[in-house]
Amino acid sequence: MAETAKKSRLSRSRTRSAWLFLAPMLVTLAVVAAWPLGRTIWFSFTDASLDLMSDARWVGFRNYLEYVEWGDGEGQYYGLLADARWWRSVWNTILFAVVSVSFETLFGLVIALVLNQQFRGRGLVRAAVLIPWAIPTIVSAKMWAWMLHDQFGIINDMLQGLGLISQPIAWTASPDTAMVAVLMVDIWKTTPFMALLILAGLQMVPQDIYEAAKLDGVPAWRVFRKITLPLIMPAVLVAVVFRTLDALRVFDIVYVLTPNTDATRTMSVYARENLFDYDQFAYGSAASTLLFLVIALITITFIMATRMDLEGKRS
Repeated sequence: MAETAKKSRLSRSRTRSAWLFLAPMLVTLAVVAAWPLGRTIWFSFTDASLDLMSDARWVGFRNYLEYVEWGDGEGQYYGLLADARWWRSVWNTILFAVVSVSFETLFGLVIALVLNQQFRGRGLVRAAVLIPWAIPTIVSAKMWAWMLHDQFGIINDMLQGLGLISQPIAWTASPDTAMVAVLMVDIWKTTPFMALLILAGLQMVPQDIYEAAKLDGVPAWRVFRKITLPLIMPAVLVAVVFRTLDALRVFDIVYVLTPNTDATRTMSVYARENLFDYDQFAYGSAASTLLFLVIALITITFIMATRMDLEGKRS
């Protein structure tokens, strides 16, 4: 009993110490994140505008969905959930997230496998691979905007020199190629991030497993499929979730690289337009709130799935 009581006191002491160390971070988050988030959610249920923000009135769910009856039993739905432009931005965001994360994971895995090998100059190569990720997104977007320019961009010049295209392509201005250009730039920039996280997982794999497989004559592809991939899967999943959350709130690269069109408008761009360009602050706040709910739902789902997986392994 005495030993149990001692362990209980030690556990409570550790818990108090943990909360004490977490307190500054929690206070900071409350100031810089929780308060603005709460205000945004509040404004989404009002008729706020940039000029009359302090005099905003409560309107309920009108910004999200409202049915307006004209008479004779006829009417129409208005609000964010009935806005075709909003749903187009949702589709653009999901498409961007799925395609970019898929390619970044694939390329990041390949690069991580290469960087995990022993070869001369490996440290220099590792540093060089991280350069695209180290460049600020705004700088990357402007740099690629010049490279993809239809008149004096180097990309069109190279493709014409190789005979792959017959005339310059307006990559960022054409609705047919604007999303392709955004995806190409984002994959180029963020693949090193995925490679870095996956490489960290590869570094944790015990080398004696590979030595045993080599002595048994197991083919390289089978070693990768049966040993490497299952062992690094937790690191890959963490990288995919982090990157997916970042991709769902993409704004800067789209805003800088392409014009404001339905072809590339994402949820973040849509929210910003209504918040500031159209002076529909409440409507933009509703869009921001829905974007937050989507990201929060994905995060909670991942945490719950991870906890269930860990509990299943313990049992």
